Amino acid sequence: MVNIRDDLSFGLKSAGLPPVEWQVSDGLVPYQTALAAMDARAAAIADGRAAELVWLLEHPPLYTAGTSASAADLIEARFPVHQTGRGGQFTYHGPGQRVVYLMLDLKRRAPDVRRYVATLEEWLIRTLGAFNVRGERREERIGVWVARPEQSAGREDKIAAIGIRLKRWVSLHGIALNVDPELTHFSGIVPCGVADARYGVTSLVALGHVVTLPEVDMVLRREFETLFGETRDAAEALAAQD
Repeated sequence: MVNIRDDLSFGLKSAGLPPVEWQVSDGLVPYQTALAAMDARAAAIADGRAAELVWLLEHPPLYTAGTSASAADLIEARFPVHQTGRGGQFTYHGPGQRVVYLMLDLKRRAPDVRRYVATLEEWLIRTLGAFNVRGERREERIGVWVARPEQSAGREDKIAAIGIRLKRWVSLHGIALNVDPELTHFSGIVPCGVADARYGVTSLVALGHVVTLPEVDMVLRREFETLFGETRDAAEALAAQD
């Protein structure tokens, strides 16, 4: 399969920017709490009052509806459904899935949405590669996919979703990587509006790669720095201000 977006340029390093703050939350973060914190931080970044932030967390089981979501794609509201301003359609979040919210100043890095999405995809592909999983982008389907020819011809499973929003050229929302979520929870929706039976969802553990969230986080940070630049722990940054 030829993927036009494989030819996209990616990488959003920018000289002169301070390190991006890197924060990992323990426990399950309520969705509305995360939205409020993300909106406040993005506004502060746009105003020059705060550093950029990458926030890694898990949510309790829930569904979110992006700006293109169709009501018909909500098959069964097994969990709370949240309307959100990100792009895309319905998706699931829950324990065992690494959600990463990125609040980056694209006006200073590169005001190019296409390049930003391509860089997020590349970040996920490189992270998966570290665990011997070949993630691929598809021209007609956003996110990162894994070919499953051992199951059936043409079978592909989505392993990571991407949904973003921009406010004053500061990014919000981000990515969701399936490490070891309960995959049956996706059955309450048509994930990302892709109803074709050839396309499903999978995770690192379902593919036979028994890894932990901290192990995945370590690789995510390493590969983020190759594409976006240096990071520093958010807790250290906060302590330095005191």
